[in-house]
Amino acid sequence: MKKIKGIILIVILSLIVIWTFFFLWNKSRPKITLYEIVSPVIGTVENKTIATGKVEPRDEILIKPQISGIISEVMKEAGEKITIGDVIAVVKVIPEMGQLNSAESRLKVAEINLQQIETEYARQSQLFKKGAISKEEFDKAESDYQKAKEEKNNAQDALDIVREGVSKKYAKLSNTQIRSTISGMILDVPVKAGNSVIQANTFNDGTTIASVANMNDLIFKGNIDETEVGKIREGMPIVLTIGALNSEKFDAVLEYISPKGMEQNGAVLFEIKAAVKVPDSIFIRAGYSANAEIVLARASGVLTIPESSVEFSNDSAFVYVVKSESPEQVFERKPVTIGLSDGVNTEIKTGLTSDDRIRGNEKDSNHKEKDKQKK
Repeated sequence: MKKIKGIILIVILSLIVIWTFFFLWNKSRPKITLYEIVSPVIGTVENKTIATGKVEPRDEILIKPQISGIISEVMKEAGEKITIGDVIAVVKVIPEMGQLNSAESRLKVAEINLQQIETEYARQSQLFKKGAISKEEFDKAESDYQKAKEEKNNAQDALDIVREGVSKKYAKLSNTQIRSTISGMILDVPVKAGNSVIQANTFNDGTTIASVANMNDLIFKGNIDETEVGKIREGMPIVLTIGALNSEKFDAVLEYISPKGMEQNGAVLFEIKAAVKVPDSIFIRAGYSANAEIVLARASGVLTIPESSVEFSNDSAFVYVVKSESPEQVFERKPVTIGLSDGVNTEIKTGLTSDDRIRGNEKDSNHKEKDKQKK
């Protein structure tokens, strides 16, 4: 029994020694690294930058009343199209008691004065017909009568303006009817019937009755980082992507770059504006967020390789050209001249041809297993 146990122990120890030897031997073997093989292709390389912002009308006009009062009726709603002169709302004037009393008093005085001068004019008219007074005296009496009539009419108009906000004489120019000053679409009507409004004057902007804009003339307004602003210029083409329209893309032209930057969250940003070209079949709402893709540089029809295949050393760039793939991969380090890069692909100016094959990324374990199965 003891002899059998000794034999088993010796066998176990032998197996341990053999496994340890095999493990150390396998670990000391040099690892063979396999790489993907890629070929240069003819393509286009673009260097782009992205600016975030929103699409809005070029000019948004705020319609304000020229008289204070209370909104008696709102004629239009947001989203309706209007033309110049269309009535948006009607304001009912609330007269100021001091002005109303003064206007009424002025009218009564004018009526009394007119009645007196009218009596005098009738008397002078009879005397002139009888030849009792000269033509000059009659003309003066007639002139005083006409002046009195005009004063009475003016007093009546003044009272109507204080009381109603408009006189019969200038009913067509009534400022109680708030009219649009441009043609376009109503974006917002922030007031309702019964709201008090204040007229626009030197000391007050006035209450906004509606905002109107031409929705056929839109611009993109966004911000770009200071590191990129020096690379752009007015007139550059832009591609806008609007997420609310299923990532629909629109062409635009850069037309404004702010000369002054604004600091936001520690970064200096510059405002840019671009005119948007919108097809007639698509309606864009004001305030849609959008991303502007600006092409800073483009190289078309050039030889390109993945940027990960390029090795940089000081100011030089190198690639590894395939010399042999069997039984092992053999590469030769070769200098190249690179051009534009978009972060994924790099333009090759000199050093390679489309027939060359170069070393790409290192293969992962899955690729290695597949290669072994093929062999």
